[in-house]
Amino acid sequence: MPFSHAHLPLYEMKANLFKGLAHPFRIRVLELLSDADEVSVARLGEATGLEASHLSQHLSVLRRHRLVVSERRASHVYYRLADHRTAEMLAVARALLLEIVRSDGERVAEANALPALAPATPAPAHASTQAPLEAES
Repeated sequence: MPFSHAHLPLYEMKANLFKGLAHPFRIRVLELLSDADEVSVARLGEATGLEASHLSQHLSVLRRHRLVVSERRASHVYYRLADHRTAEMLAVARALLLEIVRSDGERVAEANALPALAPATPAPAHASTQAPLEAES
């Protein structure tokens, strides 16, 4: 099917979604949010090691791209994923990453050292599990 300029806005929206994901700290924040119903800004700061101002900027990008939502309660702000499918997307991206680095023996240990992801939803019986990688000989 040839490219249609009528579809351009949809492609731009998809590109903008990936722009929201285009930083390692934002990915880590989303992974942390995938593991819990909600996480306080203070906890996100502790877990990422980011200064409050930098974390705030990353959270702003994630909000702007509608990946997270926030709620203020008294003097605390809590974040959660805007859509549970974001956790599924991160899990698929992790699996893809592991397959890509499987052939790169130098990166295998780094990939295996990534923090574990909590399953977003139970995997179908036919789905493979994420076993530690082994370098190809």
